[in-house]
Amino acid sequence: MSKQFDWTAKWKHYQPDKTAFEEFESGRSLSWKQLDQLGNFLAHQLNTEYGLKKGDRIAILSENRLELISLFVVAQKAGIILVPLNYRLTAPEIDFLLSESKPSAIWYEQQFESRLKNTGQFETIGIRETMEALESLSNEALKNKEVPSYENADFDENHPVFLIFTSGTTSFPKGSVYTHKMLFWNSINTEMRLDITSQDRSINCAPSFHTGSWNVLQTPFMHHGAYTLLMRKFEPEKVLSALEDYNMTIFWAVPTMLKMMAEEASFEKSNLRKLRYFVVGGEAMPIPLIEKWHSKNIPIRQGYGLTEVGPNVTSLNQEDAIRKQGSIGKPNFYYEIRIADENGNAVEQGMDGELLLKGPNVTPGYWNNPEATKNTIKNGWFHTGDLVRQDEEGYIYVIDRLKNMYISGGENVYPAEVEFVLRQHAAIEEVAIIGVPDEKWGESGMAFVVKRKEKQTDSEKLTVFCQQRLAKYKIPKHFRFVESLPKNDAGKIDRKSLIKSLN
Repeated sequence: MSKQFDWTAKWKHYQPDKTAFEEFESGRSLSWKQLDQLGNFLAHQLNTEYGLKKGDRIAILSENRLELISLFVVAQKAGIILVPLNYRLTAPEIDFLLSESKPSAIWYEQQFESRLKNTGQFETIGIRETMEALESLSNEALKNKEVPSYENADFDENHPVFLIFTSGTTSFPKGSVYTHKMLFWNSINTEMRLDITSQDRSINCAPSFHTGSWNVLQTPFMHHGAYTLLMRKFEPEKVLSALEDYNMTIFWAVPTMLKMMAEEASFEKSNLRKLRYFVVGGEAMPIPLIEKWHSKNIPIRQGYGLTEVGPNVTSLNQEDAIRKQGSIGKPNFYYEIRIADENGNAVEQGMDGELLLKGPNVTPGYWNNPEATKNTIKNGWFHTGDLVRQDEEGYIYVIDRLKNMYISGGENVYPAEVEFVLRQHAAIEEVAIIGVPDEKWGESGMAFVVKRKEKQTDSEKLTVFCQQRLAKYKIPKHFRFVESLPKNDAGKIDRKSLIKSLN
């Protein structure tokens, strides 16, 4: 059954000489035939030379490069499990991830070696190799016309292909088990909503430890034989230029990235005629930014996802970007949803409730963490922790994370609702609200505000603005004006850092 998951083995027959992946910085590339050849060689090498077998974990500490892709191909052939590590973490944080996943091997870029050597776990890993060494080995293998035969390992659809650690903004990171079954159905869901074909072209500049980097477009593109340009990091001017120069057709980003690209001097002159649309996730995209890209004839297609489910859960058709402002759209094809109360019972349409998900895209659980699994997956339903509302047309709106809610004078306040209102103010670029202690009301809101350039406002004016649009208990009691808001690696506002800034 495992041969069904070996995508490169199929594409080498259909389009052997077509480029599958290319590195922006180096110009190195791999055709589908070369990628399959390399996957077979490395699978054989890792088994015979290193003794790695199905179920063994390989930790990876690396920016985007071809070697990441070849190791993924090995995972599809050999049943090893990839553990992408966050290279932005400190040594103690990386040490925790290694202790949780207990990899048999680690491949890392030399630039991160000193950080690894400051962890206690690194020396316990039997196989420690650099990505640079793997690159040299791969180059030699591609020169060799005779590739060792490799018989794919036997595993079923529930076998893991990744352990992807959540960001851990409220607690220690949890390793989400991502299976070959999830990989397949995420690709099908994505293709059916985004109309992906083998002629599509995209850039992956997202960090390699994030599910978005692997599974928003990259693995669906691999499944469908499409082309991906790998960039080691996001640099707005270079990405904007590459979208034009490489005739890209789809690009995935978070709103902050698109804002930075729109502020580039080359924005007005850029010609993105081949782009069908941007796929946007992470947070709601402000209407002015949508309109700015619409002026370039680039439709915006917003969505919603989670590491543990998909991740591509919903999609908002581009023609509804403004009409359904703030919506995450409708569920992708192979999902069941339930909007539920605290007991898991469905609420009436139009009422707020937690979003529950069911389908072949849902993780079987968290790695070696049965308690977290039990608390999240109940009666087959994955509890997202997101409070949502569905309108009469079936469009879903995220009200807030349940954990972000605070209680003021006995009333529940959801920051995302208040932030949505404040973002309509002409002087506000970004805003984030947290609950802070209040002697009278228990808690009240504090709004961290980033003002637009050349725009002026103050706390009194914003309070009046809110009074015209919100119930009194929802209006922030405190406003703090800041240069920027802290973001986590997924591009989302880091509320934990905001809370720490008050201490």
